[in-house]
Amino acid sequence: MNNVLVVSVNWLGDVVFSTPVYQNLKANFPGVRITALAVPRVQPVLALCPQVDEVIVYDEDGADRFLPGKLRLIARLRQHRFDAVFFLRPSFSRVSLAFLAGIPVRVGFNTRNFLGLINRPVSPDGVDQMHRLDGYLALLARFGLTIQERTCLLAPDNDSRLKTQKLLLSKGIRENEDFYVLNTGGNWDLKQWPEECFAELASRISREKGLKVVLTGAAGDRDRVMRIAALSGGAPVELAGETDLPGLAAVFLAARGMISADSGPLHLASALGVRSVGIFGPTRPEITGPRGRGESVVLIRDVACNKAPCYYLECPENRCMKAVEVDDVIKVL
Repeated sequence: MNNVLVVSVNWLGDVVFSTPVYQNLKANFPGVRITALAVPRVQPVLALCPQVDEVIVYDEDGADRFLPGKLRLIARLRQHRFDAVFFLRPSFSRVSLAFLAGIPVRVGFNTRNFLGLINRPVSPDGVDQMHRLDGYLALLARFGLTIQERTCLLAPDNDSRLKTQKLLLSKGIRENEDFYVLNTGGNWDLKQWPEECFAELASRISREKGLKVVLTGAAGDRDRVMRIAALSGGAPVELAGETDLPGLAAVFLAARGMISADSGPLHLASALGVRSVGIFGPTRPEITGPRGRGESVVLIRDVACNKAPCYYLECPENRCMKAVEVDDVIKVL
């Protein structure tokens, strides 16, 4: 195979977990050109993956939502003359796009009846019980490819590093100055560590270790970050909404380490080689724990109801996240 398309997954952490797919495709097919088809929000992650040669954006909620956009996308895929496509998580719309684009070899898990649109189906048995990374690699292995690499790997963007140095300097952090990053958000509330815990942690890092603290997050996390900063009393640097994803990666790379709940940024930092502390509660590290080249510590307490991944989003207590204490984090920094 000389020209391959990979249909990406849709969430930041899952995309990080999928990076060994691209590494192993390159290893199995030397000289292959790899293109990823991805939704807009994860395109910047794939841009940091050295083995991805091109990203085609599938804006399924915007420009490509209706028939004219889909027809343009199909035409673009057809122009690439791909030899094969690998679906990391098959969906009927994406499988149909690849079929209509005339891609001859279409590889995916046989999880649904795709009416022959996937013509190289592989068994999904046991994939849901695997770590996400291993589940994606099972697609390649069951297709007959050799798996040589199981570590997430992303490379920094040098332009973003220079911009981030200037941003940090404007916030009072000198070049090469040690600091910790607290990434306080999460894509659902149940996975978030309590605000008062982050505030106490920020205060203690400043007081006990004499280091500055940077609070990161998306624009939607700004109010949460401001509350944590106010509670901490230590005037941490607030960066919520002030960096794009490559800029966030550069912040992590400049830090001594980062602390986060189970989130996309945690896995981004790990894949970049940054030392990370992951606070887990309703999710399980066996399924979504960090698998990057950076040293990582996972903190999780058994509270009986979190022996398996829990998706009870209306949980009134969130005991599993509250069970991890600030002392637990301080001890591993």
